[in-house]
Formats: sequence, structure tokens, C-alpha cells
Amino acid sequence: MYYIFENKDRTKTVVLTFLRTELLNDLDQYGYVEGDVMRADADHLQHGRHQTQDITQDGNINIVTRKLDLKVAWCRETLFPYTKDPVMDNVTLDDVLTNTDTYTIAMTVPSDFSSTTAEWLEQLIHNLLVWWVLYYWLSITKPEAADKWLVLAKDGEEELQKAKSRLCGRVRRPLSPFGTR
Repeated sequence: MYYIFENKDRTKTVVLTFLRTELLNDLDQYGYVEGDVMRADADHLQHGRHQTQDITQDGNINIVTRKLDLKVAWCRETLFPYTKDPVMDNVTLDDVLTNTDTYTIAMTVPSDFSSTTAEWLEQLIHNLLVWWVLYYWLSITKPEAADKWLVLAKDGEEELQKAKSRLCGRVRRPLSPFGTR
């Protein structure tokens, strides 16, 4: 979900919102399918299936939360030209695990920023978060399946990097080949 707000200085504020419940639901669905397609011809494979499918269950949710937190921070940093926010004086950060209901990425963009671009970024980042967590989780529980999620995650990262480069501003050309007067 995204919101666009008009600012007085010919910019807009775009807020991308990622609901934790939606991210976890996608992780549950993909985890279930990955576990379901595992062959269950031995007891150790049954246990692997169970571990793969339980990606968001009690003991595992903390790992998933840390990975989501890390990747959201990475996305904000990647979009730095739009997300830069001055650090307040005497800020103290800690590593206490918190389960946030929503992840947000607030961007200040030019006034001609397209709503289709905002929607595309929201979809891309949502999928990128899911793909990275799946890659990490499957690298533990089902290594033979992890690589396909890594490819998706790397492709998503590359798309986000390209988007940042593409969106960093218009090139203004002078009307005259001899410069402006």
C-alpha cells in the first residue's frame, strides 16, 4: 500500500507501507509449498518438511523478524536520495527485537513522480523482502531450493538499484547548444 502527499516545495512525500501480516502470509504460503513438494521417503525428510513449512511459527518468527528488519533497512538505505532523514542529536539504538505491525519507507520525491512508479516500488520491495527471507530460511531447511530464491532476491535488488538511478532526477538540457544566457 502506498500514499502520496503533496508538499509546498514542489515535492511529494510517498509512503510505502508493508503490513507484517501480509509479508508473513506470503512466507507461510511459500514455505508450505516448498515443504509440500519435498519427498517424504525418510524420517529426516519429514522433519525437514516440518521445519520448512513452519517458517513463521513460534520459535522461528524471531529469525524471520530480524531478516525482515534488516532488509527493510537495506531498502531504505538503497533509496537514500529519497529517504534521507537527518539523525537527531543523542540517538541511541539497540538490538532489542520488536515486532512492528507495519514497515514504512517514506520518500521525498519530485512533484512529477508517477503513482505507477510508487505502486511498482511497493510491489517490488514487498516481493524482495519475501524472497530474501525465503532464501535465508531455505538455506537452512532445504538448501537445494534456496538458490532459486536467491536469484529472485538478487534480481529484485538489481531492479531497486536501477530504479534509484533512473529516478534520481531529470536531466535538464539548455535550449541552445551554446548554453543558457
